[in-house]
Amino acid sequence: MEIESETISRRIQVRFVTKLKARYKVPNTAIAIPSHLHRLGLSSIVNKLLQAVNSEWKTEPFDFLIDGELVRMPLEEFLLAKGITAEKTLEIEYIRAVAPRREEEPCLHDDWVSAVDGSSPRFILTGCYDGLGRVWKQAGQCTHMLEGHTGVVSSVSIVNSEGTDSAIVATASKDQTLRLWKFDAEDSSDQPARLRAFKILRGHNASVHSVAAKTSGDMVCSGSWDCTINLWRTNDTDIDGDTVSIKKRKVNNTDEESQSEGEAVSTLVGHTQCVSSVVWPQHETIYSASWDHSVRKWDVETGKDLSDIFCGKVLNCIDVGGEGLALIAVGGSDPILRIWDPRKPETSAPVFQFSSHSSWISACKWHNWSSVHLLSSSYDGKVMLWDLRTAFPLAIINSHKDKVLCADCENMTNWSSELRSEPGEIGIKLDLAIKGGLSLYQMSTNFVLRTLRYVNKDTKVQHFLESCLHLDALISSRNPHPYNKTSSATFPFNLKDTRSFVAVVPVLPPSLWSDAVLL
Repeated sequence: MEIESETISRRIQVRFVTKLKARYKVPNTAIAIPSHLHRLGLSSIVNKLLQAVNSEWKTEPFDFLIDGELVRMPLEEFLLAKGITAEKTLEIEYIRAVAPRREEEPCLHDDWVSAVDGSSPRFILTGCYDGLGRVWKQAGQCTHMLEGHTGVVSSVSIVNSEGTDSAIVATASKDQTLRLWKFDAEDSSDQPARLRAFKILRGHNASVHSVAAKTSGDMVCSGSWDCTINLWRTNDTDIDGDTVSIKKRKVNNTDEESQSEGEAVSTLVGHTQCVSSVVWPQHETIYSASWDHSVRKWDVETGKDLSDIFCGKVLNCIDVGGEGLALIAVGGSDPILRIWDPRKPETSAPVFQFSSHSSWISACKWHNWSSVHLLSSSYDGKVMLWDLRTAFPLAIINSHKDKVLCADCENMTNWSSELRSEPGEIGIKLDLAIKGGLSLYQMSTNFVLRTLRYVNKDTKVQHFLESCLHLDALISSRNPHPYNKTSSATFPFNLKDTRSFVAVVPVLPPSLWSDAVLL
């Protein structure tokens, strides 16, 4: 009885605050709560406070921040670990949380999926070990097949897809070439159109491992096993000797569209082993990662190596993001995702290290609208969503049975203004390529929304309806697994209705949030 009395009496004075919109705000008064609560119990309290203000409030899951760090353990343990005193009123910030997922069986390409780019709101671009690039509509329909490479398509990049119906994409291959393709992004025919590249870029002496487009879309850069980075123009006109030849071929006695060959505008030299990944986040700056254990920053105009970061590991991937595009995330031949801040030259150590993977990291990508969220994929078969405010992954996708070869965040530009005003708190959506398949996830619910399948070259793409998992939860701060039953509901989507669908992918409707599980 004495112990039970002591446990019940151990309470902490807290005040809940938020930067969310007015409808999410609770009264700004201090209340006493049990110190043993974890985020499930805290979320239950916030929802009850909101229901007290608004009787029509529908329950939503929340996450919690104390001194800018996400709470991932019971409140009392968190305060003890961080050395935070509970003698004064504790201010706890709440944000919208990631909820559990529902898995679906992935569907297959004809071969391993080696590359994916989801940066366009209108389509998804993938590369495959069968030497083909594929363009997918958001509805899961393959609209174009990019034919011409004689080796594995190792990397893909969307060069320009906005402003006009015509889109330009780039592919890199183990056949030592890059190719540029142009197509109608609004085409939605049932049978995929077969395309030839309008421009072939030759100049590397070994397999091309990575390609990235300049933000303006007029150039791309490529990293190769020949240890160099080449810069190329993406136009199809002759400028400064860039185009060296024009080819035409006759089809049914008519001339087909011209196909030009281009040479590199310039070459960046400095790496001593394979350049495994390149990104071009700013007009005059390229970043590269290499098997020589280094990350390098390049001045495009001068071709000079501006700074080097040495990791001590073979590096497979790099991306630049965070606040002000200042943080460099890399992954390589160990399970650790490392993030450097070049604004802190006094130390060569990473400012963040995430180590929940159990094998090599194959890809890392910053979220488009959030400066604190990024994802990683690994040969351990998992994709993880990270928040810089906690060392634990926000979500883990572990449904794949083999290596995850690549991953990307899908473009969020079709979000409504209401969602865009709260970046990173809902609607984190990933599209990732796995060994043998491509699956899409809605990370605000952590559900597999759909999988893309190209059955074979002569049959149409299999279509899938989106399914959302409707969970009824027994909200209890003492029950870490509050599921008492599950049921599923299927929602057809409408490409023309972007009010109810985020980036033409349905999210969990507000009517279902009342039953969302709180974790």
